[in-house]
Amino acid sequence: MTYAFLALVVVVLVLLATSLSGSKAGESRRRREPVRLVPLRRRRQPRRLSARAVTEQKPYAFARRITSPSGYLDDSRDGSETKLRSLGLPVLRTPADVADWLELRVGQLAWLVHFDLPGQAPTTERTAHYVFRWKAKRSGGHRLIESPKPLTRRAQVRILDEILRRVPTHPDAHGFVPGRSIVTNARPHVGRRVVLKLDLENFYASVRFNRVVALFRSLGYAREAAVWLARLCTSAAPSSLRFPDNQTDALRPYLGRHLPQGAPTSPALANLSAFSLDVRLAGLARSFHANYTRYADDLTFSGDRPFLLSLRTFVPLAQQVVRQERFGVNRRKRKVLRDNQRQQVTGVVVNEHPNVARADYDRLKAILHNCTKHGPASQNRDAHPDFAAHLRGRVAHVAQLNPRRGAKLLALYEQVDWRR
Repeated sequence: MTYAFLALVVVVLVLLATSLSGSKAGESRRRREPVRLVPLRRRRQPRRLSARAVTEQKPYAFARRITSPSGYLDDSRDGSETKLRSLGLPVLRTPADVADWLELRVGQLAWLVHFDLPGQAPTTERTAHYVFRWKAKRSGGHRLIESPKPLTRRAQVRILDEILRRVPTHPDAHGFVPGRSIVTNARPHVGRRVVLKLDLENFYASVRFNRVVALFRSLGYAREAAVWLARLCTSAAPSSLRFPDNQTDALRPYLGRHLPQGAPTSPALANLSAFSLDVRLAGLARSFHANYTRYADDLTFSGDRPFLLSLRTFVPLAQQVVRQERFGVNRRKRKVLRDNQRQQVTGVVVNEHPNVARADYDRLKAILHNCTKHGPASQNRDAHPDFAAHLRGRVAHVAQLNPRRGAKLLALYEQVDWRR
């Protein structure tokens, strides 16, 4: 009887231990399951045609004809003039309104956006309104620089000055924003235990035409005006464009309409397209007691020891947010910099205070020394059209970060005979 009782106790204890271990294992599995974050964007509903949106007569130039119901689609009525006026933006509804505002003929506007060509894209470089140039990346591969020709640039500058610059950007976006710079981008990360750097891949090319249309729509523009403004601010590379080093995939991101790197409107539109990304990453960083800034495609996070210990959880979550916001992360350029290393953010050393890297200072000092000794022409290897202004700007940058070093460089700069 005693042995039977002891055996029963042992069985109960084994079952209890198995149950507890299974519970712990279940909790462990639940802890290991990745957290799924919910995007801020609402699911888009299909646009329905109302009776007012279709007319028998052509409402304006280049209105789209539809067959069911038969007539012309009028997309000039669904804007918000109240919102446009509150933001101080020009009220535009039709292609003629856009053309008049830009001081163009409406046919000239259609020509600028390749309205009559298949896919509204140029077939050759000669017919394109951009000059294309491949530029090698430091990390490998090439990016396409698309510089608008004069008439396109003039239209884009007008859009930038009178529309895009009047729209506020996220406070954590520091690239190409008046009053902000690489220094303001670096300051929140000074003296931190760890700095995490992520890089967005093909930042400009990943902002596609429909996304730019949505940006203009969000400002209050009717769909028709938003489409024409977006066409002016995007580019599609001709399929005949040569690609570097036989890299057939290099051209693929640029064939559809996208933000061209080299257009004056692209930085502002890229910042606005990343607004939701900035909101979510800034909130994620705060929940981990970390700081966040973005300079163009460079994402920087920093914090103290608790943030360092949570990086295994934080990094996948940050990358998930980036993917959900329709951007990509270049995993090869991800960096984790601890305080026993040189922590550099957009060219600014942030270990103890904003500073210039010693190697950069020594390099500039050597250039100025050689300018005084051999003449500035001997040092202008990149053929800068105004080499004196270029070097003066670099000296001013150093002085902004380190006044003592800047004063030494300025003394050398003033000894240069710029007539040589």
